[in-house]
Amino acid sequence: MGLARTQSVALLGLAGSLVEVEADISGQLPGIVLIGLPDAALAEATQRVRMAAKNSGCPLTRNHLTINLSPAALPKHGSGFDLAIALACLAADRVVSGSSVGSVVHIGELALDGRLRPTPGTLPAVLAASRLGHTTVMVPAGSEAEASLVPGVRVVGVASLRDAAIWHGAALEPVTVDAIASPPDVPEDIAELDLADVVGNDDAILALKVAAAGGHHVFMVGPPGAGKTMLAARLPGLLPDLDPRASLEVSSMRSLVGRGIGGALVTRPPLEAPHHTATAAAMVGGGSGQIRPGAAARASHGVLFLDEAPEFAASVLDALRQPLESGIITIHRANSVAHFPGRFQLVMAANPCPCGQFGSADAECTCPPYARRRYLGRISGPLIDRIDIQLNVRRITAGELRLAYDEPRQTSAMARTQVEAARGAAAERLAATPWTLNSEVPGTWLRARRARLDRATTGLLDRALERGGITMRGYDRVLKVAWSIADLAGIGRPGPDEVGQALYLRKGMT
Repeated sequence: MGLARTQSVALLGLAGSLVEVEADISGQLPGIVLIGLPDAALAEATQRVRMAAKNSGCPLTRNHLTINLSPAALPKHGSGFDLAIALACLAADRVVSGSSVGSVVHIGELALDGRLRPTPGTLPAVLAASRLGHTTVMVPAGSEAEASLVPGVRVVGVASLRDAAIWHGAALEPVTVDAIASPPDVPEDIAELDLADVVGNDDAILALKVAAAGGHHVFMVGPPGAGKTMLAARLPGLLPDLDPRASLEVSSMRSLVGRGIGGALVTRPPLEAPHHTATAAAMVGGGSGQIRPGAAARASHGVLFLDEAPEFAASVLDALRQPLESGIITIHRANSVAHFPGRFQLVMAANPCPCGQFGSADAECTCPPYARRRYLGRISGPLIDRIDIQLNVRRITAGELRLAYDEPRQTSAMARTQVEAARGAAAERLAATPWTLNSEVPGTWLRARRARLDRATTGLLDRALERGGITMRGYDRVLKVAWSIADLAGIGRPGPDEVGQALYLRKGMT
């Protein structure tokens, strides 16, 4: 009879906790008992492990096996514990070296033929193991390239349980098997969408560049065909490449949801555009078992685009209010709390009324006034107040279209260069603070002595506040946009023109 231990990783959100997998062989009736708060998928691991071990030529003992996942109070989900359970059982039976198994973190799902399947969440799991001080991790061969993206960790990729047992000292002959490949990387097509495709709407193009420079949220209202979706889809192309920390976070999120990332970290900001029938769980995350990230979490460090925003359920839209303020998505369950990153740029688009023609010069609106008010009223005032840039987008005329062919237009590459310079100026100004973007700076800092603008500069904004045209939150957000406009123009501090322009971008929808 024997006892052996090894380690695996349990993920809750993007955070990982080390789980000790213990296997004990006793003289009771034959069977396998798995304890330690497993979910349904993990509870089925005993059958997968027994069949995989038999088909790998190293069957489990016929005696009674008790497998404990510690800490017992920590919820554990998924099939990524299979490899750790199998090797702990083999180590307890002295088939493999107990000391070797105990010094390695094991992550991977077993197929019935003994091969190892790539496991979603391998990258954040290996990252968690590294942060907890472990230097050697064994993963499926199909996940080896992904796991190797974590620096300072020795990654051992194995194609099957037999290969894993041999690596740990089992007296078995190697058998070549075809490794199960990871899901293919699905590249984003953002790079193909160029700002030069946009004709007219200079105000909207300026608003996009200001939003990209400062990380601001945008709300566009206009009739169908005005180009709202076209503009929103080009915003990620204006954003700079992700820094190393953001790149690792975005790559970890893609790994967690089962999207392939290949052998390199994601370097471009993501774009998520959920359908208007999405639920609150689909938007921010949730699930009855394992807590999964929603579209807002997947859009972190990128763009979350909500087309036809009034068609979304009010509860779904209001679920975004907390992430817009804190940059973190927190999901509470009875026995756990999961945290996901939520620092995204929200872009909403809407028609001005149900028929979409209100305000159009070339079409007549058939909606009564109360229908128009009720339509945009589906988006709550507190959410609108958190949107920095709000403007109308109009259809271009045939004359503007003909003139545009002869005029040079700005490309995404040119605009991105300007945005990078603006963000560099903001980062230099905020070097002594915990913030890097103007949208992250609190209003108290903007109104403090060091950054405070004089009364001549903010006169127009002060009058708008006194008359009730904007709230105090809106006042601060206009200041943030003004700083972004100044950074984009290469000006050290905003002047009256920049503040007036920021106020227009804030109130251009009214």
